[in-house]
Amino acid sequence: MRDTRESRLLLVLLIAIAFALITVDIRGGEESPVDGARQAAATVFGPVENGVSAAVDPVGNAIGAVRESGDRHDRIAALEHENAALKTKLGSDDRNTSKVRQLDTMLKSAGAGQYGIKAAEVIAIGAAQGFSWTITIDAGANDGLKRDMTVLNGEGLVGRVTTVGPNTATVLLANDPDFTVGTRMEKTDELGFATGQGSRPLSVQFLNGKADVKKGDRLVTFGSSKDKPFVPGVPVGEVVRVDPSGGDLTRTVFVRPFVGFTKLDIVGIVVQAPREDPRDMVLPKQPKKPAKPKPTPTVTVTAQPNGDLVDADGKVVGNINEEPGASASPGASPEASGGADTAADDAANDQE
Repeated sequence: MRDTRESRLLLVLLIAIAFALITVDIRGGEESPVDGARQAAATVFGPVENGVSAAVDPVGNAIGAVRESGDRHDRIAALEHENAALKTKLGSDDRNTSKVRQLDTMLKSAGAGQYGIKAAEVIAIGAAQGFSWTITIDAGANDGLKRDMTVLNGEGLVGRVTTVGPNTATVLLANDPDFTVGTRMEKTDELGFATGQGSRPLSVQFLNGKADVKKGDRLVTFGSSKDKPFVPGVPVGEVVRVDPSGGDLTRTVFVRPFVGFTKLDIVGIVVQAPREDPRDMVLPKQPKKPAKPKPTPTVTVTAQPNGDLVDADGKVVGNINEEPGASASPGASPEASGGADTAADDAANDQE
């Protein structure tokens, strides 16, 4: 473009228009007439981060396909089909193998609880919107996500959705100090409320101050009204310490969460709650304790000068002069006879 009088006038006119728009925007505040244009621009450029992530990550397309699964009954089957295709595609790459393992475990947990889930990947972590423990996931309103949806993975409860954008969402993690969830103890059904404590175990207060709680007991979510923000039956954690009630109405215990909040990658958002409470079905089976070995009975005998073999009760159980295999004494057990024969051989060797 040549430097002409017309071009200089056009440049001055554009600068004047820019200053005018800035002035109108500042004076308009929250009701600025250009706010709509700003939101439109945010909507357009918001997916750029997702696009870059998908371009460098071969798992992105597979997870996107998982989000498009069918209705409640067909969804689990569709996810399992996509998971099988994903495993074949990824091969032996260590990072992708880890993603496959996480996705597979999450699908099994969702199947056990009959949760309808949308799969998503963690694309950012850290403080967001004033929260201390949050993550950002690559799924949003366009994927059917809404506020106060339960978030889980293959290990258990991750958190709940707090903010939803067109293509991303913010999740408040279960270990955040502002996070509280109703819990139910496995088998005994004792109810309580778990609160996050950052990197420390969750603090759980049971409604029953005299509840029988011990180390190793496991908890799941109790569920909320209309399943928001929490669906029932999601594993929460395992009791690691029990504090005495000290006469208080409630009892505080400390629970180690099943989820490792510092290594989150693949998560699932529950978009359809189960028709029935899965109770303890999603919890992994407890390993069986090994049976205690049975003690082997032993028989002690003493050789007498006349060759008789006498047990600890003074009963004659054999004689060193008897033929091998002969009965030691009436009513003697085979084990006792065997022990007597051995002792007889030892005694004979000593005499020689």
